[in-house]
Parts: sequence; C-alpha cells; structure tokens
Amino acid sequence: MNRTVVRGLHAAVLAGTLVLASNMAFAETPIKLGVLEDQSGDFAVATIGKVHAIQLAAEEINKSGGIMGRPLELVIYDTQSDNTRYQEFMRRVLQRDKADVVFAGFSSASREAYRPIVDQLNGFAFYNNQYEGGVCDGHMIVTGAVPEQQFSTLIPYMMQAYGKKVYTLAADYNFGQISAEWVRKIVKENGGEMVGEEFIPLGVSQFSQSIQNIQKAKPDFVVTLLVGTAQASYYEQAASANVNLPMASSVNVGQGYEHKRFKAPSLKDMYVTTNYIEEIDSPTAKAFLAKFKAKFPNEPYVNQEAENSYLAVYLYKQMVERAKSTKRDDIRKVIAQGDVCMDAPEGKVCIDPKSQHMSHTIYLAKVGADHSITFPKVWEGIKPYWLGDAGCDLTKKDPTAQYTPSNPPPKP
Repeated sequence: MNRTVVRGLHAAVLAGTLVLASNMAFAETPIKLGVLEDQSGDFAVATIGKVHAIQLAAEEINKSGGIMGRPLELVIYDTQSDNTRYQEFMRRVLQRDKADVVFAGFSSASREAYRPIVDQLNGFAFYNNQYEGGVCDGHMIVTGAVPEQQFSTLIPYMMQAYGKKVYTLAADYNFGQISAEWVRKIVKENGGEMVGEEFIPLGVSQFSQSIQNIQKAKPDFVVTLLVGTAQASYYEQAASANVNLPMASSVNVGQGYEHKRFKAPSLKDMYVTTNYIEEIDSPTAKAFLAKFKAKFPNEPYVNQEAENSYLAVYLYKQMVERAKSTKRDDIRKVIAQGDVCMDAPEGKVCIDPKSQHMSHTIYLAKVGADHSITFPKVWEGIKPYWLGDAGCDLTKKDPTAQYTPSNPPPKP
C-alpha cells in the first residue's frame, strides 16, 4: 500500500474519531457519511472548504442529538484531484466502510468516474457542486447549481448590458464542453453570435495564443469556464495584455475566489451567477459565515461549494428522519413527496423530486476594479427545471444517465 493511500486511511480514522469523541453518550450505531473530496492537488483550493463544512454540520447535528438518536460518523478520504482515487475510495467506502451515504467530488470528470460504481453497488451519493447539469440518476442527489439556473440568468443579462458577440473559453472536459453547449444555445435563443470558442486542457497555464484569438475576434464579452489552479492563470495574463473585456462565469469567484487570490484589477468586470459567496449580506448568510470562521479561523474563503455541502448534511438528516430509515429506496419515497426543503444560508432551497436536483437563490456577483463585490441582481427560487421538463422523472424511471440539450432524455 503506498503512502498517499495510508495518509488517506489515517485521515479517515482520525476524522471519524474526532466527530464521535464528544458524543460518547450515544448508545446507537453511528450513521456513516463517507467524504471523498480533493484536499490536495489542482482542485484543493476550492474543495477543502467542503470538507470543513461537512465537519461543521456533523458537529452541530451530533451536539443536538444526532439523526434519530444516532451519531453521524465521517469517513474521510483525500482523493488528491485524481479520478482513479475516486474509483478506488468509492469502492472502499461503500464495500469495506459500509457508508450509508457518500458526499463526493468536485470536477464532473471525478463524478462520472465514480458514478457507475455507486450505481453498481446500489449506493447513495450527494454531489455538492455546481456543474453542467443533466444527470438523471436515482443514486444521486445534486445540491449544486446547474445551467438553467446560472446561464439562463447570466447570459441574457450580459448580452443586454454589453452586446451580443460572445467568446467562450472553457476547460476541455465534460463540464466545459456541455456548459459551452448551454452558452451557445442561450446566445442563439437571444439573437446573439458566437464569435469564438476554445477548449483548454486541464493543467494548461499559458494563454498567450488564446488572448490573441480573443483580441482578434473582438467579442463584447468573454464567458470564462476555466477550472483549477493552472487555468486560473488566464486572468492575470489577460489583464497584463490589456484584454479589458467584461467576463461572465458560472464557476469563478464562487468556487476558487479568484477575486481574493489575484491582484486587482485582473478580475475587473467579471459577472458570476452563484448561489452563495461569503460577501452575501443577509442575516442568515452572515450567521453561517460567522460560525464557519469560528470553527475554522484560517479558512481563506467560504465558497458556494462549502455552503452546498453544509446544507446537504442537514437535508440528509431531514430525509432520514422523515423516512425513519437510511435506506436509499425509503429516502427516495420522501423526496418524491416534493417538499424536502430548508432555510439555507443562501435562502430557501428545495429538492426537485423528478431530477433530485435543488432549487437555488441565484446571486449575480460583479467584481469591481478593486475586486470588491456588488450584487446587481438576485433571482429567488430558481428551480432546476430543464431536466424534469426534458423527460427525466426519477419518481417513475431511473435511467442512471447524463443528458445534454443536444441529447435530451427520451420522452415517456
């Protein structure tokens, strides 16, 4: 067994022990929640907060009596931004550790690496990340925002504010490719024109040719769907080259807090649709941020994935208590009732029974020249409507498939 796996195993044992240490009064068998997240590697800057959020929620729940009187035990593995580790640890956490539920994954590539294993082993997993949408799988709950919540609000706003010529710069894997398809669709529906589109391999950090291509195409704004530490190099390089174009994104700021990490004004005039960032000024959002920082004072930023993960633990608690069971089939019967909701830091959220995705409050965050954040617009209660409208209905059929606008579900 290599050293990295040993470290993952040690982390798993330690995390579980820490959660239970202050709850020795529990007499019932723990409910095991597996956590497979990237605590190292290219995605770690955006995902360590997810682990901390799950730990915070689990601690709160255990202090208040657990779930049906049972303590919540966390079994944590560092997947190291490596899709093969997701596959290895997903088998381990379901087969050996006997986790009742697993919270797993940042990138869509990692999700699609482990999802067939969850299906095969009849597991139950939460994907607490913004993504490109389309997964219709009864073994999955998705708490992150999807394109019909982010792009259907963002792209028309940008076209009205800045113009109809659009250039997309996206990560070259399923997230970037399918998200770019959504951008093309919405631009066309709103009478716009795609003047350029590029897909950048993960790990690329040099963008001189892309910057030249953008300057030549002369778009009114650039849609940036870049992922990971390396690709984030684009912003400072574009600022140095005086690209000086507004940017629109569904991932930046809300995940990798680039406005905090990079020198102003490299993200000037970036607009992001997000369901949570720590600058939101509502009482519930501020209260969440305060208790997060109290437990993890060195957390550099509390992002939307942290909030998604925190509220997911509480949604799971509600589902189990209403079902009086941790069995996936019993929990799905509760979801099918259509009223699994909670008041989250972002606002009220609900799980859609057809797609098992979540409604969101969507905040339009604008980055200023000094990298301060303002919110020109807020959309409340935006449902994940596309997948259910297109034909996914998990209350009737489970295809365990992912669909796109060009490959929608078959109509019943």
